[in-house]
Amino acid sequence: MAEEALGPGGTVVRRRAFFGLLDANGWGWAGVKATVWFVLIIMLMAYLPDRALYATVQNTIDFGVALKVFNPALDVTPINFCPASNETVPCPAPAGTILPWEPNPVQLALPEARTDAAIVGAGLQTLLVGGLGPTGTPQSSVFATVIRPDGNIDAWSQGAALPAPRSQAAAVFFSGTAYVIGGLGADGKPTDTVFAGTPDAATGTISTWTESTDLKLPAPRAGAVVAVASDGIFLVGGTDGNGPVNTVWKSALNATSGKLGAWAPNAPLTSFGAGGVAQPAPRVHAVAYVLGPELFVWGGEDAAGPTTAVLRGDISTDTATLGQVTRWGTSNTPAQNLPAAHKGAFGWVANSNLYYAGGAGSNGKIVWAIPDANGNIPGWVHIAASDLPAALGLQDAAPIVSGSHVFLVGGTTAAGPSTETARANLSPALPFFQLGLFYIVVPAFGIGGPVGQQLSYLAAAGVATGDFVLLLLLGYAFNHKEQSRAFLRRLRSGRQRTA
Repeated sequence: MAEEALGPGGTVVRRRAFFGLLDANGWGWAGVKATVWFVLIIMLMAYLPDRALYATVQNTIDFGVALKVFNPALDVTPINFCPASNETVPCPAPAGTILPWEPNPVQLALPEARTDAAIVGAGLQTLLVGGLGPTGTPQSSVFATVIRPDGNIDAWSQGAALPAPRSQAAAVFFSGTAYVIGGLGADGKPTDTVFAGTPDAATGTISTWTESTDLKLPAPRAGAVVAVASDGIFLVGGTDGNGPVNTVWKSALNATSGKLGAWAPNAPLTSFGAGGVAQPAPRVHAVAYVLGPELFVWGGEDAAGPTTAVLRGDISTDTATLGQVTRWGTSNTPAQNLPAAHKGAFGWVANSNLYYAGGAGSNGKIVWAIPDANGNIPGWVHIAASDLPAALGLQDAAPIVSGSHVFLVGGTTAAGPSTETARANLSPALPFFQLGLFYIVVPAFGIGGPVGQQLSYLAAAGVATGDFVLLLLLGYAFNHKEQSRAFLRRLRSGRQRTA
């Protein structure tokens, strides 16, 4: 019986995709398509609704955040239009930029010149506490004002005086009470007292100060700096009358009574010299701030004079030593230290930026640093437009941050102790039109208040809903290609007949 042999059959043609680089039925092309779909879904369901929300409430909207997340250097903008309120600062302004300083009118001058005073926001008022008067002696007077949300202040008035004169004291408002810690007394020697004042619930003002026996310092201190933690306050360095010291004390909050407890010693300030050997690092007139699990100390003076070293202390998270500074150190990277140090310089913190300003011979220079998530400082930034007027020669001023403004009260100028208050805005406005190679910033609606907030939610929900419907239609089209092609052919033929 004859058998019929099968023919050789047809040749299977392997389709190529992506300009012929990939097998259309292989994993490479499948991966490319999956990546494109993933990015498309993220853009439609997350990025665009997010932009819609902020476009409703902000004055400008940036359409390039997705690119800058991967590489901040992509912030390349050859064309920028910034509002006139930014004055002479760069456009767009780098993070931390301060707008040019504004002096307050004579009506807002202090009742009397003050330098080396402490300043603290307490209740509804901001208080300038003690300090050296025109004759160079410590004062017990307290001057009070109210800082408005728009950055304007009321005229200074006399507040409740301290029980005794103080200068170079530390001041802090914690758990509803203002504290004035240590400082020089009338005899010019460091003291171990802590004065406490609680604002009246009805008026928001402090009517009297009392000496806190529970918080009496273990030893006299002046020129120390206080830093607030979530569970208490740190008192760092200072002088005992014989020179700068490296002590670090903490007063922890009692969760039951809601009051601060007695001071307890923490790891003293140390730095690392040649060979990594730890050595004492005394500080007086420094600046300190708790940022996450780190306590930063910068500026001030050691036994040799003004210092550029930035110290960083680790705040323990272990149960046995919870909340205590257990180790100090200095950076091995020179960029983390201050570019220069000046006697009488002062500093503050705003939006997690560390600022250092003024002092003798500084020409009004201001620098700032932005620690990263690991507590490292990549370097200090300086923009000439943010400097204090060089002719002012400001030293030993009392800085305080309120909202988006920083205020410098009193201090010593080339003419002597000052009655002035200077103000600067910490929030330069974004460009209202910014065109770049990689992203664009355009005007937005800027609807404020509760109405804007509710409309922003509706805008985000509306965009997300529309994008979801679009994804469903795209999914259906790709899974029913023949029907989709037929539908498109019918649309084209219908347009041709209409034409």
